[in-house]
Amino acid sequence: MRFIANITFLGLLCSSTCSFGNAARSACVSDISSFKMSFQQQTDSAEEDSAKLKVDTTRFQPKSKRTVFSALESKGNDVDPKKLAIFPAITLQQYLKGEAAGLYVQESSGEPGTVQNMFIRGTSQPLVSPREQFATQPLVVLDGIPLVGEHPFAYDIQQFKFDRIGPATNTLANINMDNIESVQILKDLGATSVYGPKGVNGVILLTSKRNSTVRKINFESYIGLAQPSAVTTINGKFENDFRRQFYNKYTANGSYSDNDSYPLYLSDSLNNDFYGPSNWNDSYYGNALAYSVNAGISGGSERANFRFGVGTTTSGGVGDNTGADRYNTRFQINMRPTDWMAFTAIINANRVDRQRNKNVRDRLSQVNYIPDLSSPIAPNDTKYSAYLAEFDKGFDDNRSNIVEGLVRLGIDLGRFKFNSTFGLDHNEGYRDIFFPRTLLQTTNYASNYYGYSRRMFFDNTATYDLKINDVHSFNFVVGSSFQYDTYKYNYAYAYKGSNDFIKLNLLRSDPNAGDYLEPYVFRRELVWKFLDKTRNNQISFTGRASYNYNDIYTFSAMLRADGSSNQQPTNRWFYSPIFSGSWNMKKDFLETNDLVSDLNLRASVGRMGRAEQFDNYAQGPQYTAFIGFTGNLIAPGYNGFGTLTRPYNAGAIPYGLEWAYQDQLNVGVDVAFLKNRIRASVDVYSKEDKNQLLGVPGAAEYGYNTIVRNGMSIANSGIDAAISADILPSTKKVSWTSSLNLNFNKNKLKALPGGLSELIIGDRLLKVGESVDSYWLLKNEGIFNTDAEVPVGANGQKMSYNAITLKAGDPIWKDLNGDNIINNNDRTLSGHALPLVSGGFNNDFGYGNWTLTVNMYFNLGRDLINQEMANRFDFVNREGLNNINSVREITYWEKRGDYSKYPLYNPWSSAAPYQVNQDLFLEDASFLKLRTVSLGYDLTKLMKKKMPKLERFYVYGSVYNVFTLTKYTGQDPELVNYTGYDTGYGMQIPRTYMLGVKMDF
Repeated sequence: MRFIANITFLGLLCSSTCSFGNAARSACVSDISSFKMSFQQQTDSAEEDSAKLKVDTTRFQPKSKRTVFSALESKGNDVDPKKLAIFPAITLQQYLKGEAAGLYVQESSGEPGTVQNMFIRGTSQPLVSPREQFATQPLVVLDGIPLVGEHPFAYDIQQFKFDRIGPATNTLANINMDNIESVQILKDLGATSVYGPKGVNGVILLTSKRNSTVRKINFESYIGLAQPSAVTTINGKFENDFRRQFYNKYTANGSYSDNDSYPLYLSDSLNNDFYGPSNWNDSYYGNALAYSVNAGISGGSERANFRFGVGTTTSGGVGDNTGADRYNTRFQINMRPTDWMAFTAIINANRVDRQRNKNVRDRLSQVNYIPDLSSPIAPNDTKYSAYLAEFDKGFDDNRSNIVEGLVRLGIDLGRFKFNSTFGLDHNEGYRDIFFPRTLLQTTNYASNYYGYSRRMFFDNTATYDLKINDVHSFNFVVGSSFQYDTYKYNYAYAYKGSNDFIKLNLLRSDPNAGDYLEPYVFRRELVWKFLDKTRNNQISFTGRASYNYNDIYTFSAMLRADGSSNQQPTNRWFYSPIFSGSWNMKKDFLETNDLVSDLNLRASVGRMGRAEQFDNYAQGPQYTAFIGFTGNLIAPGYNGFGTLTRPYNAGAIPYGLEWAYQDQLNVGVDVAFLKNRIRASVDVYSKEDKNQLLGVPGAAEYGYNTIVRNGMSIANSGIDAAISADILPSTKKVSWTSSLNLNFNKNKLKALPGGLSELIIGDRLLKVGESVDSYWLLKNEGIFNTDAEVPVGANGQKMSYNAITLKAGDPIWKDLNGDNIINNNDRTLSGHALPLVSGGFNNDFGYGNWTLTVNMYFNLGRDLINQEMANRFDFVNREGLNNINSVREITYWEKRGDYSKYPLYNPWSSAAPYQVNQDLFLEDASFLKLRTVSLGYDLTKLMKKKMPKLERFYVYGSVYNVFTLTKYTGQDPELVNYTGYDTGYGMQIPRTYMLGVKMDF
């Protein structure tokens, strides 16, 4: 038995992202600490008591969304959740894609429930691994609860890092948009600073529907059919013909012959498994059901009211029998025991079950076992169906439980208000696996995973409002916040069980026996166990003062102090100043102008510390376990005793590391014309994330490859624009509202640690003055058709690539420095993995009771590396090798891409002519998608005759993912993750047809 426990030394401080009286934050808690005045009393006595008290319950609302200080907010931040709720999404990212200026969403796979990425105003780090992806995500706040993500520290024990161990389910699959009343995207420091360092990447603010004292019942449901796109399947004959042209051109006798080395599965044209019908798609692709049912009830009295909701959602994938099922319930209660005190409690519970894909790559990377890969899965449906049947002998169960809870006590003494809040977000995941021997060449496999991510916080906020002469308004806020984040997992796997009938890794349970916790079925020496835990705590203190003069001029100044256990003891604290202001020009000098309905100028500037997500850098030199030659994580030992070692491959951690931080300037304008028929919100911003950590060459004398230093700075600058117009106002029988949101963003590397001008990380080059999302590529200019075409240098030597003399059949790569040698010095930074422009274009039409919605989504200026085509042409170097890169999925037998655009290089050349890092495979991946077409009819007036208490009865039919316009020759320009390399593993985003109904009573 081998056991690994990674021990992490933690600091003692605790901290939290919190909010203190900011108007944006207040919007998310307005329902929690307030009660409406227009309450329906349930009894006559209650009504009399209420009349005697004459309580102004609106005083419990900290700051409403529209106050004199709301002028500091952009009016382009809001997203209408009613429109989002008709979309058959299972994750928050799917709902928000293309809906807000400055928010870019990556949906790299159509497999339901998988992890998706969001970026607000670009990326603050080079995206080279899951660590950077995790550290650049925005903070999501649900009803005042800052949600926790799934920490990538578990990748440390993985040999292959395609998916994190565990269920790897999207942690934002718990958002039911039918329960949401408002959505805000906060981008500038004037709005996000209230959430502290955790909100430095932007904040997505979700507020659930309010409680009601009038009994209300709502019901929403839809059912839909997801259809896969048509595919062209190929078989061994197609692949044989494709390869034959290379053999005919480059083999010794000038044509293909039986004497040439050839893979066995293509050698026999009579083999029906590979040369017969390629009908595997009938078992892989298929229509899938999508449906949702949600119901809620709200009611109560002035003293106490509640809202309770339940629902279930199923999202079926159109490939590999994938899917996700969500079961959710939510309960909120508000109580007011006295006229100066309010109490709120919320519980939101979700269960997500996910049916994962059966990809060979993902399975082998989970197992850490590479079998014989000389032959791929056969495209014949009979063989493929028999292969799929072997999975029925085992299981792969993935489930996640997500619970959010909040308790708030509010005190209102007139000008003075106090709120105290305790909250929790707990996300736990389970994955239990058994693969039979028939899937792993007589080796069966079992694994069990349990892990959780937990965030607890305790906020206290005091506010004081002062108004002088009805002209001067002041608001003062002080507060503190404590936040505790904990991430933990228990993980074990085993090989070679005694048979395929006992599918659990059973352990001996007698604690008094000498074989306690020894396995029953699996051999002890083939069982691996892992336990790891990481924590980070923060404490914050905040003060803010705001001033408004006659609803014209507004100024606000905030100072934060944040301390983090993930920072080193000598640099625990960071102090952040933020200033913002606005000028209501409409009221100042255009009040009588009928053309201009609104004109407000806003600006904010400040500095905010960046939350360090990893405790690796908190205490100086580290110790760790490492991956051994078998691919399994092992602990090094000495004389039979387990030991720990320094992380020589990960880099040295010195003392004296400091906080990273962000400087940001934002200037915006909100304008409206013609009685608000035309509205626009435009923001120009510049932000720079400075002093970030990065491993640079150094500490070699101590055995390290790199040493971690402060000093990396990345700047993002651009424009957010949200424009909408009531072309035909809703007061007429026919209405038409059109809206456009877009973001233009460019990033630039401003500095590297130690004053370096450039740094190579893997296959990426970071160069000061260039974009951090650019690819480092050779420039391809054609093919050498003869040896005579190869240039000869001044030394009489022919052009070479990494000391390999180029010949006929090799690529012509541009020699940038003119030394007649092709190497890394001739690679250049090209393209962008993130779009320069992204956004959405929406049109809402109305005719009587009919409504028609058309939603479009676009990316411009994004480039992708078509690695799937590079792998297809590089068959010689990938054929039959027993490594993870030689895996070929069943989709290998699907024709994708444009084969005619690539020259016929010599695939046997040592120069690797089809290597992926050349602009031959770089493609423009800009696209325009018609994402939604929805037609609805309001039956309220008709149905109200039969059901007088009915408030709304709305039916609709929708089509999603209608079409895509793009030059990209790959599968879909969306199906690529943050790296920008299209491996072909992204599952189709299906076209979905749906019918739905929404009713309120």
